[in-house]
Amino acid sequence: MFLTGIINGLGIMILRKIILTILLIFFTNIQEANAIKIGIETQAKEVKVASSVYGEIYDAFQNKLLYEIKPMKVYQFKSKGKEIYVVSNRQEFSLGTNQVLIKTKTPGFLCSKKAWYRGNFLITNWGNGLTLINDVPLEDYLKGVVPAEMPSKWNIEALKAQAIAARSYAVATKTAGKHASKGFDLVDTTADQAYGGASAEKERTTKAVEDTKGIVLVQDKRVLPTYYHASSGGQTKVWNSGSSFLQSVPSFDYGTKKNGHGVGMSQHGANNLAAQGYNAYQILNYFYKDFKFAKLSENWDI
Repeated sequence: MFLTGIINGLGIMILRKIILTILLIFFTNIQEANAIKIGIETQAKEVKVASSVYGEIYDAFQNKLLYEIKPMKVYQFKSKGKEIYVVSNRQEFSLGTNQVLIKTKTPGFLCSKKAWYRGNFLITNWGNGLTLINDVPLEDYLKGVVPAEMPSKWNIEALKAQAIAARSYAVATKTAGKHASKGFDLVDTTADQAYGGASAEKERTTKAVEDTKGIVLVQDKRVLPTYYHASSGGQTKVWNSGSSFLQSVPSFDYGTKKNGHGVGMSQHGANNLAAQGYNAYQILNYFYKDFKFAKLSENWDI
């Protein structure tokens, strides 16, 4: 019996490897996706920013250095008319532009809203208050999304499925131009995807992002908006969108209180399926239909 169990176990492992290999064969390259711009604050009268290392403020239009910032010091930016003012050492002065770029001089992090972020900050003022944008490589963005959307202690295969779904949703939303008129691609809340920046990062969720680097779901060479939710109470739903990749299926989250719109992947269901031995790709194949896996080009995060 013991030997039989080992043989059966090896058979299952081999079968999973074969399935994964087949999936990888069907991966196709699609056009590159650039860095993602995340709206952190909108229509704010003031924004506070700090840097973990020495940083610089540039005129975003002329790429002209305007001001240098010191490590671990809070700088207050204010909206006046269509200009941006900064408060430093109790002095307030105009930066002479309505869009500034803030970046670190050496590798480090920027801080706002009591959280640290990778990448750069853009602050714009079009006359209706300040907009704070985190301009960040897509994979770094995902490192702050997955732990904000799914508990880091959950099954690693569920975390990988979450990483792929979040990546696909981000690229599809950016491509659709949902927030283009506001100067960014997504917001940092569940109106798009919860995003906690570098402060939210966990070792296991970062590994899930890195292990699935660049992988997205596509249909007719178009990255799909892979909607997901916490739990649907037994059966997922569909919107009247005519999208064949969204179908109603048993959600495998029985006993879990319904939480969310119920469309696409159930996060609790994904974790339950992972506990039953499903890998990330099998989980996604269960919740979404009529799609292929694709891998973004090597330059997608420039």
